[in-house]
Amino acid sequence: MALALFTPTAVAIEAAEGLAVEAGFFARHIKALAVLRSLAVSLLLALLTVVAVELITRGSVDQTWLYFTNPEQPAWTTTGVFFLLYLAIDALIGRQHKAVLLVSPLVVLMGVISQQKQVFLTDPLYPTDLLFGRQIMELMPVLVQDRPWTAAALALAVVASVVALISLWVFAWRRFRPLTKKERLTRLAVALPLIAGFVSIMDYNEFSWVRDRLKVFPIMWDQAENYRHNGFVMAFAINLPMANVQAPSGYMVDAIDKIPSKPLPAGTTHRSKPDVIVVMSESLWDPTRIQSVKLSADPMPVIRESQSGNVFSPEFGGLTANVEFEALTGFSNAFLPTGSIPYQQYVRKPIPSLATFFRAEGYTARAIHPFSGWFWNRSSVYKAFGFQTFKDVEKMPPLAKRGNFTSDEALTKEIIRQADAQEDPFFFFTVTLQGHGPYDDGRYAKTDIAVDGKLDARDNRMLASYAQGVKEADQSLKMLMDWAKTRDRETIIVVFGDHLPPLNTVYQNSGYMKGITASRKGSPEQMQKEHETPLVIWSNKTGTEKEIGTISPAFLSYYILKEAGFEHPYYTGFLGAVHDKLRVIDRYMLIDAKGNGTAGWARKKTIDPLVRDFRFLQHDIMFGKQYGLERFFNSHAELMAAGF
Repeated sequence: MALALFTPTAVAIEAAEGLAVEAGFFARHIKALAVLRSLAVSLLLALLTVVAVELITRGSVDQTWLYFTNPEQPAWTTTGVFFLLYLAIDALIGRQHKAVLLVSPLVVLMGVISQQKQVFLTDPLYPTDLLFGRQIMELMPVLVQDRPWTAAALALAVVASVVALISLWVFAWRRFRPLTKKERLTRLAVALPLIAGFVSIMDYNEFSWVRDRLKVFPIMWDQAENYRHNGFVMAFAINLPMANVQAPSGYMVDAIDKIPSKPLPAGTTHRSKPDVIVVMSESLWDPTRIQSVKLSADPMPVIRESQSGNVFSPEFGGLTANVEFEALTGFSNAFLPTGSIPYQQYVRKPIPSLATFFRAEGYTARAIHPFSGWFWNRSSVYKAFGFQTFKDVEKMPPLAKRGNFTSDEALTKEIIRQADAQEDPFFFFTVTLQGHGPYDDGRYAKTDIAVDGKLDARDNRMLASYAQGVKEADQSLKMLMDWAKTRDRETIIVVFGDHLPPLNTVYQNSGYMKGITASRKGSPEQMQKEHETPLVIWSNKTGTEKEIGTISPAFLSYYILKEAGFEHPYYTGFLGAVHDKLRVIDRYMLIDAKGNGTAGWARKKTIDPLVRDFRFLQHDIMFGKQYGLERFFNSHAELMAAGF
């Protein structure tokens, strides 16, 4: 009996049973292997999509390789997002690998457009560029006429691409495996929550530990670096919230026509056209407002003696360009999407500004800033605002520094040098740099102002360092005023701070604020305390204009033109009417001439008619049909007609 177990028949039976067991194993796992293979292909397609887009937008194999091999950049995070997106779309369609045929052509096309935009306009593609599609379409006939063969080749390429895409779609529908109901539900259950979670951490206004770990760093002040570091797709996504600029309800030509205006006299009430110098002083603020500490000396005696009032900054610790936008245009950030930066997203065409007004009056309009012109996109923006020249760090002689940045003293001397070279009346707009943070110990070899109070040693040193910078800004203003006093022509000097300095724990530890940054919502008293910066409006003929109170930067143009003796249908006309009723127009609060606040005004069913008309007119000029351009911005319209 025992020998019978080793007969050929028994061996064959045992082998067959072994094969059956093995076949059963593969049968049980073949679906799992198919799923794994499908997921691997989806991941590969996601990787290829990101590689293709980066190769196109960067125009360099080396730069693309560095993007994927540098662990501090989010190449693999982006690949993971595409992978999840492909899984979700495939699940919705019901077939594997169809999502790539929908998504990748669109993303690649956007990459091509971005690359071409960088070639001709130096900037990458922003979501807000879609707001100006009408202008691009208007340029198409001109482009076709100028380069007919290029246009024909492009048209053929588009047709060929569409045909190829349709063919691929048909092939995929026939050959790509349908997904089972279980597969579809599983993919959606995994992919959608992860995608939603990722979207929830992309608000760059709030710090996200997870986003930081994923190496996604919103670099909003430098979009070129934003796109370089994060990659085209991720940077484009970071900018998406700013593209949602909707026309205010009721905006139409009749609404603009109904905004009241009155005819104004031409020229100036002054005996001659005064020169105007506007200085936006980086992070200029009064540190003596912190009452729990004592400074050994007043760091800003000149500013204090000549102070006209305060500017209510819409920002804190940064985003200088948003304050600058209001000061130069007379428009308000309150009417734009939260987190938007007009200099980066919306200034794509000529926009009325103080520069265009003064140019129309025969002035030389010049912007001056001792840093690179690409920062905050200033080179393009100043041109759109009508400045004839922009003197950045590359177009000025070498200027002495204090710490890491050009000193206020050296910049003031350069302003005086440029002013002395002018024969015609001039309007200078200057942005200083010395006051920029950080304010670490050692920034200045010696500080003249000591700090005494309950702060720890580190906070004391930081506040002392900052106060030293304020003192030197104050001394620079005195230098500018002393020079102006020697001039025969009237010279108007306007100085204001763009925002409170980022002093880190100083505010919190001193009890000045609850946190290390200013609140965005609160009582009028609290908001003014945390957002006010000094304002000086001074003339070498009439002295300081006093008792202005606290105003939004948008109202600076009203005061500048009034001080210079000019009347204007918008800046002193309409904007003046708004100013008579409201002094602060913030995204979260209105403050009237009596200091009363209206919180949450933007969410109310009805808003003040003046605010409504203000919003209508701003949208009309920036995004709309410019129905009110000739009536409210006649000087700008004349410059445009003359070729700008």
